[in-house]
Amino acid sequence: MPIFALDHQLIFPAPHLAEEDGLLAVGGDLSPQRLLLAYSCGIFPWGHPSDPLLWWSPNPRCVLTPNEIHVSHSMAKKIRQGQFTITFNRAFQRCIELCATTNQREADTWVSPKIIAAYTRLHEMGYAHSVECWQQGELTGGLYGVAIGHCFCGESMFHTRPNASKAAFIALTTKLKAKGFRLIDCQLPTAHLHSLGAYDIPREDFLQKLNNCDVIKNGKIVAGDFM
Repeated sequence: MPIFALDHQLIFPAPHLAEEDGLLAVGGDLSPQRLLLAYSCGIFPWGHPSDPLLWWSPNPRCVLTPNEIHVSHSMAKKIRQGQFTITFNRAFQRCIELCATTNQREADTWVSPKIIAAYTRLHEMGYAHSVECWQQGELTGGLYGVAIGHCFCGESMFHTRPNASKAAFIALTTKLKAKGFRLIDCQLPTAHLHSLGAYDIPREDFLQKLNNCDVIKNGKIVAGDFM
């Protein structure tokens, strides 16, 4: 399959045309309109800042529904003991910056200054959100992502103390369940996500689930009712 070169037009090739590794297209920009179109089609940007802008639609896709979260007994005990204070959208800018820099990520992170600026704009528009975990007044873990319709597309997470990102993710699933979200798009599989209950499904199944999340209404990509 060829790698599609994007230009100024707001258009993406069909996700199933991606390469075996999931790479679908190169180029374009990080405008809010293009990013939201990408997410509504099951596509996301990812790559090293020194590379051209790359767009992906992997097969399989890592997902989780909010009521499928796996919480270990030890983690549940830590939460009950009040070891973590969770907030939402309290420190979006700091959260995304820490996703880029924590644990010596700066040399190879994909969360570049351009990505930070683009998702901060989505946050200002009500599409991108953060979950923060605090311990003794210190921001020790968190994550950010994009909410469209009834789907939350997770982007990145960080922690500076053990279990802080897990606590943030568990709190996220609790909120999403209460808000009627149907799907968490975890994008690429990791052992950390799998330990929390995430699993891999074929791209075709993922796209069907995304289509059932009512991400488009009256021709407009809907901001998820996150707050």
